[in-house]
Amino acid sequence: MSPYIGLTIPAQAEYLDIVRLTLYGVATKAGFSFEDIEDMKVAVAEACNNAILHAYAEGNPGIVEIQFEPSEGYMKITVKDEGDSFHYVQTAPEEVTLHHKSIQEANVGGLGLFLMQALMDDVQVLARGGQGTEVILTKQVYRKEEIV
Repeated sequence: MSPYIGLTIPAQAEYLDIVRLTLYGVATKAGFSFEDIEDMKVAVAEACNNAILHAYAEGNPGIVEIQFEPSEGYMKITVKDEGDSFHYVQTAPEEVTLHHKSIQEANVGGLGLFLMQALMDDVQVLARGGQGTEVILTKQVYRKEEIV
């Protein structure tokens, strides 16, 4: 198993800045470009927001666990909650749609998974049978070729 940096936050939106700051530090050390880091920040924030908004019943406090696993050439980020799971059907990136709707017809707040898939190289969503949801986001490090 690769070494990872773990973070556990209350399932509340005001703690997302801690996740973004941690991601920035880990991704910078792993050699990601500023643009890739910004993409990852959006995708991870969406995964965390889904957990915050949908996993726990109103008034029932919960937690969100985030793990950053930098490896040679890529980083895997896992976002887990312990709340209600949901049914998710994995689609190939080229088949990702807005549920047969145009972007104008999409529901507010309904673009989170679409954004994650558009910004990351791989997205896996694992519903853990009523024991929460786990979202695994992977991003490759793309190094720009130096002009000699």
